[in-house]
Amino acid sequence: MIDRRPRIDVPLPSRLAPLGELAANAWTSWNADARALFARLDRAAWRACEHSPARLLGGLGPDRLERAAADEPLVAELSRVHARFRRELEDPGWFARDAAAADMLVAYFSCEYGLDASLPLYSGGLGVLSGDHLKSASELGVPLVAVGLLYREGYFRQGLDEEGWQTETYPANDPARMGMLLERDDLGAPVEISVELDGEEVRARVWCLPVGRVPLFLLDSDVPGNSQRARAITGRLYGGDREMRIRQEMLLGVGGARALELLDLEPTVFHINEGHSAFLAMERLRARVAGGEPLADALDAVRDSTVFTTHTPVPAGNEVFDPELVLRYVRPHARAIGLGDRELLGLGRVGLNDPGFGMTVLALRTARFANGVSELHGEVSRDMWKALWPDRPVDGVPIGAVTNGVHARTWLGPEMARLFGTYGIRPAAPHGEDRWERAAMISDVELWGAHRAQKESLAAFAAERGTPRRLDPEVLTIGFSRRFATYKRADLLLRDPARLAALVGDADRPVQFVFAGKAHPADEGGKRLIQLVLAASRRMGGRLIFLEDYEMDLARHLVQGVDVWLNTPRRPQEASGTSGMKAAMNGVLNLSILDGWWPEAHDGTCGWAIASAEGLGGDDDELDSETLYGLLEDQVVPTYYERDVEGRPAAWLAMMRRSIAVVGEMFSSHRMVQDYVERAYVPAHRAGAAGRLRAAVVGGRLG
Repeated sequence: MIDRRPRIDVPLPSRLAPLGELAANAWTSWNADARALFARLDRAAWRACEHSPARLLGGLGPDRLERAAADEPLVAELSRVHARFRRELEDPGWFARDAAAADMLVAYFSCEYGLDASLPLYSGGLGVLSGDHLKSASELGVPLVAVGLLYREGYFRQGLDEEGWQTETYPANDPARMGMLLERDDLGAPVEISVELDGEEVRARVWCLPVGRVPLFLLDSDVPGNSQRARAITGRLYGGDREMRIRQEMLLGVGGARALELLDLEPTVFHINEGHSAFLAMERLRARVAGGEPLADALDAVRDSTVFTTHTPVPAGNEVFDPELVLRYVRPHARAIGLGDRELLGLGRVGLNDPGFGMTVLALRTARFANGVSELHGEVSRDMWKALWPDRPVDGVPIGAVTNGVHARTWLGPEMARLFGTYGIRPAAPHGEDRWERAAMISDVELWGAHRAQKESLAAFAAERGTPRRLDPEVLTIGFSRRFATYKRADLLLRDPARLAALVGDADRPVQFVFAGKAHPADEGGKRLIQLVLAASRRMGGRLIFLEDYEMDLARHLVQGVDVWLNTPRRPQEASGTSGMKAAMNGVLNLSILDGWWPEAHDGTCGWAIASAEGLGGDDDELDSETLYGLLEDQVVPTYYERDVEGRPAAWLAMMRRSIAVVGEMFSSHRMVQDYVERAYVPAHRAGAAGRLRAAVVGGRLG
């Protein structure tokens, strides 16, 4: 993999020089020892810069750095952490040993990446999934590069006004202070690509942030010479109107492909993560046709080497553009390929009479390998898109499933991580070698102690956020945090105020609830849900709290420190969901509708399904609320508060061990990435290689 050994441009004493290399790599975001090392330099400054190594070093003065250089224990720890960093980057990894495919290189395209709270280039689950994908690819040694956009204002920071209405602010992102480096050519000039958008040449520079050994390339249109309209393209994630959206997606797909070419990278596999980057296929077709390849052959070659992951289980959630807007922006590229307007629009339509141009349809038409993100979502997707394959039965529609996973080292709490290490559980190891089954050996004393410590950490964190009443680690704590979209039904718990009040007010067996989440700025319904939760919190005497400004640091504390993870989507609208996986790896028990990933994990031993006797649940608010309350009152609360002679909940702890073992084994992002490699990347690489060989023979380039 690419190894430029980048380091941030901050004058450092020679004994601290490795800090510059660590600060220029997102590896620090999932390595607790590295983060602790930076915190030792200045704990107050570390908190103030939101745990950004690059910002921290840039803000420390020469005197503080010299004192650190004279701190022998700190320098010794730096040497140890840096040596581990180099070992992890230089270890060939699982791919070289078990899945080698000569010359394979995967280009992974996503519109958002959630790597750390200090790198605000994400809005929620899709971005965090992308970030976890890169981290696992790095640890497994998968040859992969990633492409995205550098949003100068990222996603919004959440505030709440006096009426509980969400407000949004957009702080500026400075890529240099985020540890990123500009890609430069041999003469030292910034690498720049250009894309024609609505008759205007838009230029973008390329920034690089290494994620372990995986380089993440981010396009930035805020460059001298561009119009203000062009500069704004990489302004805000999911910001602006429909025209801004198509401009962003053209830059990502078309510009991203051109950036890889300028960087002399030749991917053999292209992974389109959600439909936002599907215009990538148009640029790949244009380049192949420009090289003399017949369009039919070019289309086969692009399809053979493209993997597409869809994340949206309802038609309304898929990106669709007005045909006139598509013609304005994509027509020049289509003409270069040899496509007329009808053929171009046909690539994004299921039928001739479709009113819009769908990015999911474009991706499905130009990818040989397609998948949903859970087994259930795969079924839903096959049914949703069966009209694209009218001659096949539903079960023959070529959309499979690779269930999402989460990056264990990012999401495990420090106490749990240390405990797992003593039992030989290896979260960084490849799937099959990680030994999650050893969770069954952990003693009640150790497991309860580690969990209690993480609950204390959550309570302290919530207090720093200004909660009206400190969370009590002795009390059963239930967490609900995710995007506040109406289908996720954050209000399902609030439908019976009397029963809710009885739960939180029980003198002997009280329950406390922690909510967090953002609504999209344009989602009025989601914002009203936040208001409802805040109104309920005022009635519950501090036993129901809402933590504002949901981001990855807050999410870490929640999944590590609650007892139960609550998930109440309207089935089957949750494609996968990953927050419950993060919680379960920490021993937190899931209480969820049987949607997304949960049907694959739920077996009655590691959590509860909100399913009534009348059916699976998830489609009747009143019935689901009644079922939820019944589970809380009859099973969840009694199990938590039933204690042995030592004062510990033995049955609960048995479920915690089972949760860790099952979810760690089945739902790590290492397993997910290994599935992609074996079921999509290597087959796509080989199919693409066969196509390249055919093209070479036809073109007379082989003797």
